Amino acid sequence: MKKVEVHGRRRLLDDFFQIDEVTLSHQLRDGSMSRPLRRLVLERGDAVAVLLFKPADQRVVLVRQFRYPTCGRGDGWLLEVVAGIPGPEEKPVEAARREILEEAGYQVEELEHIATFYTNPGGSSERIVLYFSQVSE
Repeated sequence: MKKVEVHGRRRLLDDFFQIDEVTLSHQLRDGSMSRPLRRLVLERGDAVAVLLFKPADQRVVLVRQFRYPTCGRGDGWLLEVVAGIPGPEEKPVEAARREILEEAGYQVEELEHIATFYTNPGGSSERIVLYFSQVSE
């Protein structure tokens, strides 16, 4: 495990999103420490996403969502997998079931964990917990 030294951290924005400014050094390949680096971090926490599949007609279920940040390059409406952010005391699997019902109108029992991954580790702390589930009408 390489060494990381955090020299300072301050919150620049504390709203729906949080943005922190961090000054740090990290160990280099030769064992020496890097010069102090300034990084901005979008603190997002974890989210869930679910790949829904309808075996009856061999289709993936997507939902259309409005996402304002995409308006500069389109109309803001995107086709997406079901996704959302767990509540404060909500487990990822519970949030996934809630989001499936809210966004796609399906109730599911079985959720298979596919992977947990960072969406943009160079600038964001957000991880996605990705599930798979089959649905029927």
